[in-house]
Amino acid sequence: MKTNILLKTLLFFLITLFFHFYLFSQQKSSPKNIFTVVLDAGHGGKDTGNRGNNYYEKKIALSIALKTGKLLEKEKKIKVIYTRKTDVFVNLIERANIANRADADLFISIHCDSFEKNKSVYGAGTFVMGLHANQRNFEVAKKENSVIFLEDNYLQNYDGFDPNSLESVIGLTLMQETYLDQSILAANSIQNSFVNKLNRKNRTVKQAGFMVLKYSYMPSVLVETGFLTNKREGAYLNSKKGQSEMAKTIAEGIKNYFYNLEDTFVSNNIDYEERQNDLSSSKSSIIFKVQIAASKNYLANKSYNFKGLKGISREKNGNLYRYYYGKTSKYKNAITLMRRAKKKGYKKAFVVAFKSGKKIKLKDALK
Repeated sequence: MKTNILLKTLLFFLITLFFHFYLFSQQKSSPKNIFTVVLDAGHGGKDTGNRGNNYYEKKIALSIALKTGKLLEKEKKIKVIYTRKTDVFVNLIERANIANRADADLFISIHCDSFEKNKSVYGAGTFVMGLHANQRNFEVAKKENSVIFLEDNYLQNYDGFDPNSLESVIGLTLMQETYLDQSILAANSIQNSFVNKLNRKNRTVKQAGFMVLKYSYMPSVLVETGFLTNKREGAYLNSKKGQSEMAKTIAEGIKNYFYNLEDTFVSNNIDYEERQNDLSSSKSSIIFKVQIAASKNYLANKSYNFKGLKGISREKNGNLYRYYYGKTSKYKNAITLMRRAKKKGYKKAFVVAFKSGKKIKLKDALK
């Protein structure tokens, strides 16, 4: 009898212990707990980067990266990893490998631009992996990719890749296609931060074939903080004030991207609940949506066209397109979605009701 009691007690203890270890491991590995960002300061060591107006791109990029990281490290949910913290040379493929080994959630490569043909060109821009829309984008990528010639065995490391060949670059895009939408969202968040916080000239988000972005298995963005070849902008980027301000705006962009992802997770839970309700409801059920915009312009229902909002639907009435966010059979969920849309910047968003596919008055839907 006593033996049975001891066995049961021991069994209970082992089950309890296993359960606690299981919970701990789940919590530790949960992607919602820690958001890992890899900050890559471009160039370094024997690779000086561009020398516009005799400045050193490698020094400026490193300073901005370290300042950005210091700001992000204040956030409890964000972990920062650096590809370099000193003036050392790091292979392009190793920069991506650092991010991959860390299973990072976002990869940000920081650079300064140059344009010798027209030294009046200025402004901050962001790039994601993709085909070059024009010759200028190709030239930017070619300049950044040419650093592989400083590496030993670069032909073996990069499968014969030639930075000067457009055909070689086309092959780069396939790897990052999976993460393109999220990369664009992250780039947009940083770009908007440049424009709204610092009033920088908006050079917009562009696509180009960068080697350092190809091999990273997560959303990835290359940031060109400005042109060292522009006398005024070069002096700004080389100053402590300029570097601190650029770091602050990049950090803000990254934080906005991360916290919007968390909001999307909550929103997706609502969407999932509503899909389950839709399966069991009749076609005559009342459905609520949130109208966020009305325009004569046609926009694809992509999240990057709507400040990161997913679940966008479009309806054409005459010459106007009406854009709706979300779909729910519960009015309280519609209010939650409306609040999120307003938080995103759609201050005039409002709830509309549909019955059997036709819009009805909200007061009738709530009877």
